[in-house]
Amino acid sequence: MAITSANQLELLQTAEAVAREKMIDPGLVIEAMEESLARAAKSRYGAEMDIRVAIDRKTGRATFTRVRTVVEDDAVENYQAELTVAQAKQYLDDPKVGDEIVDEVPPVDLGRIAAQSAKQVILQKVREAERDRQYEEFKDRAGTIINGIVKREEYGNIIVDIGRGEAVLRRNEKIGRESYRPNDRIRCYIKDVRREARGPQVFLSRTDPQFMAELFKMEVPEIYDGIIEIKAVARDPGSRAKIGVISYDNSIDPVGACVGMRGSRVQAVVNELQGEKIDIIPWNEDQATFLVNALQPAEVAKVVIDEEAGKIEVVVPDEQLSLAIGRRGQNVRLASQLTGLDIDILTEEEESQRRQAEFAERTKLFVEALDLDEFFAQLLVSEGFTSLEEVAYIELDELLSIEGVDEGTAEELQARARDVIEEQNRKALENARALGVEDSLINFEGLTPQMIEALANDGVKTIEDFATCADWELAGGWTTVNGERVKDDGILEKFDVSLEEAQTLVMTARIQLGWVDPAELAAEADEGEETEEGAEA
Repeated sequence: MAITSANQLELLQTAEAVAREKMIDPGLVIEAMEESLARAAKSRYGAEMDIRVAIDRKTGRATFTRVRTVVEDDAVENYQAELTVAQAKQYLDDPKVGDEIVDEVPPVDLGRIAAQSAKQVILQKVREAERDRQYEEFKDRAGTIINGIVKREEYGNIIVDIGRGEAVLRRNEKIGRESYRPNDRIRCYIKDVRREARGPQVFLSRTDPQFMAELFKMEVPEIYDGIIEIKAVARDPGSRAKIGVISYDNSIDPVGACVGMRGSRVQAVVNELQGEKIDIIPWNEDQATFLVNALQPAEVAKVVIDEEAGKIEVVVPDEQLSLAIGRRGQNVRLASQLTGLDIDILTEEEESQRRQAEFAERTKLFVEALDLDEFFAQLLVSEGFTSLEEVAYIELDELLSIEGVDEGTAEELQARARDVIEEQNRKALENARALGVEDSLINFEGLTPQMIEALANDGVKTIEDFATCADWELAGGWTTVNGERVKDDGILEKFDVSLEEAQTLVMTARIQLGWVDPAELAAEADEGEETEEGAEA
């Protein structure tokens, strides 16, 4: 079939129909037709020729042209698509390298094979355009809820029809006991949209914590309007969930607004989540207060926060322990996810036993080191003294404030404590030198003899060794492994060296060794401050 013999407007009508059906730009379909016709022409005139086709957007007339490019005399590789400057003079008055000579050629008759090939090219181009449109449509909808219809199940994954494409609800993103049949309606959270070789992939979820947050946004107008904000969400999908909310309007109770009249709002979310029980908790900036709320319905007697370690200890009455932990640890696990802290649950009896053990340990230290009777040692511990250093170097008035301690007793106490500390330091230095520690590290300011001994036991024996240490290697820290926080013990951690102090010590060693220029360090610090000030402004 020759193009000229067909109704020329038929090309435009076909392009419009395909574009309307696939919801893509008609121009893309016409470009695909031009490319397919060009391929067919090349199979007729020769694959080495540069044949181009242009379809008039108004009349539908297809124009076939042969293009040849002017190149240097010694650069001709394809004689069908290139020619020299001398050869081009018969077509152009003043040809230059890079000029193109365009000749119109007769339209080709599309045989059966050529027509099939043209059809494949058009279909491929249309499919690519359709994929691009689908990706552009859904990439900005990640993080929102979408309604769809179940098409089929593949290896436990649900394929969902979402209107202009398909999405995947993976097996691990389904709520445990859910099952679906073809044509069931389903509501999901768009977790991710990715462009892949096989086309855009839309991944759905019904277990993501943000799915519940988005459901509340749909049911509670105050959340949608920004009057109430969801600050944190923790879920055990299909079983239990906790959600922390705060109100920016003092006249609106955030918990009451989320619950709704007779529980209508929260019940709508519960029904969508297959009966998942939801605890709605008032958010509080104070971590301890928020945690007490998060552990409801258990009662909390005391909260102890270790901010540096990111851990928190909660003391509950003995009879509240099982309620605080929950079935299979569910209550405390959700509270931990909600606050972002590791939570240790202790009963009042366990905490009392631990305090008694600490009291006995410190009493024993003072009895043995200072040669005191047990009563006097217990008196020091009860007054808050925890180490020999505190006794040795505290202001004398602090000791005199203890009932029954006169000036002579206080001075004797401090003298004994200092003697013990000096003896401990002497032994620590002896051990360190025996292990091969150099004077450069012993004389380094900021390290005590006990610290130097601990470093030597860990193989750090020179100031160069010390300068190569990372701050967390000295002070300790926490890392997350498989979603769980794991403790990294520091060499100097037992001496209460903080991460900032460790950083300062290491940097001082590097400056002493000439590894770091203090001027450059100061300049970097000034730049950082300027950046922060600019951001605040």
